Amino acid sequence: MATESPTYSLRKRLPANRLGNTLFSLGMVARVPYFGTVLPMVQEMRPGYCRVSSPNWFGVHNHLGTFHAIAACNLAEAAMGMLMEATTPTSHRWIPKAMNVQYLAKAKTRLTAHAELAEPIDFTAIDVGAEVVVSIRICDTGGAEVVHADITTWVTPA
Repeated sequence: MATESPTYSLRKRLPANRLGNTLFSLGMVARVPYFGTVLPMVQEMRPGYCRVSSPNWFGVHNHLGTFHAIAACNLAEAAMGMLMEATTPTSHRWIPKAMNVQYLAKAKTRLTAHAELAEPIDFTAIDVGAEVVVSIRICDTGGAEVVHADITTWVTPA
């Protein structure tokens, strides 16, 4: 019988407030240290959706003083990863396979990544392996989409 991932189970046990978000985000960075470069804050996480924000600080700036393109990619991958952790049961596993990114505008503020699945995943139909695409909108504080990423993951039975 498939159950939810330990990552998602932990998130659900923590309070659904700023303290819970902070504790969970710190744990995520401890587990995946490279995400720490963007100081991610997981604000919402559930099957099929995840929202992660990142402050606009000098550590993510490019030579123009705006949010670096690759820092935005790190934010997108953090949001995708937490979405997949919330969505994928223990009967399956996932790994990123490809990333397609469009840089739409200069990012001059903190950013928020909204990772979403276009449709639910039928894990019962995945007996060998399947590609699952996660769409990520990265928006500035005014709500404008400044980066768009589609991350293809490879999902297989565990």
